[in-house]
Amino acid sequence: MTLLELQRSMAGAIMAPLGRGDRLGPCDAAAIVKPNSRLTAAERLEIYARSYWYRILDSFRDDFPGLRAILGPRAFDKLARAYLAEMPSQSFTLRNLGSRLAGWLEAHPEYASGNLTLALDMVRLEWAHVEAFDGPAGTVLGPEDLLDLDAQMTFCLQPYLTLLQLEYPVDDLDLRVTELSEGHGEASNTALRHKERRAVRRFSLRREPIYVAVHRMDDSVYYRRMDADEFELLNSLRLGTPVGEAIDAVFEESPLPIEELRGKLEGWFRSWAELGWFCRPGGEPQ
Repeated sequence: MTLLELQRSMAGAIMAPLGRGDRLGPCDAAAIVKPNSRLTAAERLEIYARSYWYRILDSFRDDFPGLRAILGPRAFDKLARAYLAEMPSQSFTLRNLGSRLAGWLEAHPEYASGNLTLALDMVRLEWAHVEAFDGPAGTVLGPEDLLDLDAQMTFCLQPYLTLLQLEYPVDDLDLRVTELSEGHGEASNTALRHKERRAVRRFSLRREPIYVAVHRMDDSVYYRRMDADEFELLNSLRLGTPVGEAIDAVFEESPLPIEELRGKLEGWFRSWAELGWFCRPGGEPQ
C-alpha cells in the first residue's frame, strides 16, 4: 500500500459515520494502524474516528443553536448526523459545514419534526449569520458617491450581506436563544433546554412574514428588519436592475404622494450607504 493509499484509507475510516454506541464502522483497521499492548487496531482507530465526529458535531451545534432549540437536542443530533454523513466536510475549515443544510433539509423534511417552514427559516438565518461574520467585503461606497444618481445606474451590494424573506420572526427567536445561552451561567443544560423550548413554543405559534437583512458592522453581526417595499427595491438592486427601473417597479402603483415617496427613498439610500452596504463593482476587496 502506497502512502497515498494509506492516507485515503485512514481518512475514509475516520470520516465514515459512527455505528451504534458511537463505535467504529466496519473497516480493515489492522491494515491501517497497528495494535499496541493495551488497544487493538480497531480501538486505536476508533479514538481518531470519535475525535473527528465529536469535533464536527460540536462545530455544527455551535453554528445552529436556533435550529437545535426548535427541534430539541435528540432530533437535532439525529439531523446533524444524517446531514454530515450525506454531506461530509469538503473544506479545510469547519466554517462551511452548514453551507448545504437548507437544500438538504428541503429534500429531507422528515428531520424537521413537523416544523419544516420554521426550521428552514432558522437555517437560512443562521447560515446568513455565518456568511455575514466572516464573508468577503468590497470597497465601500459612501453617501458622497451617491450624490449624482442616474436612472441607469446599477449597484453592487456587499457579498457578506444576505436578504431574507421569512415566514416566521426567527430573528427574534435566534436572539432570544443566544441570550438564554449566554445568560444561563451555571444552570444545567437541561434547564437551558427547557427555557429554549418555551421560547420556541411562543414563537412557533405566531406566523409573521418578515424581511430581514443580515449584515455586519464593526465585526459584529446584526439583523435589520425592513418593510416589503424596501426589501423589494434593495433585492432588485442586488440583481443588477438599474435604479430607475427598480424604483418604478416598486412604486408604480403606490398611492403615496411623490414627496413622501422621495422622502422614503432618500432615507433608504442614506441608511444603506451609512451601513456600508454598497460596494464597488466586482467585489474589490478593501
